[in-house]
Amino acid sequence: MAHDRAPHASSSLHDLARKAVHTPKLLTKEEVLRLAEHVLKGGEHASEVEREAAKKATHNPEGVTAEEIALLGKKTAGED
Repeated sequence: MAHDRAPHASSSLHDLARKAVHTPKLLTKEEVLRLAEHVLKGGEHASEVEREAAKKATHNPEGVTAEEIALLGKKTAGED
């Protein structure tokens, strides 16, 4: 439809976070990078473990474990 709006960036980030928590291994390399960058950018006050997982993901997104991806998703979703 001509009146449909594109999804808001924050809502798509929350959808991505939910996907990371529930099906972490289905995320693409770009999605893992997006979560990692969001956690590293500040505002979220990430713990040392979360920051380490995010740094690892930015350097090697394909080498991150499902648990680390889920951790990034939980942080992004605000599920501390």
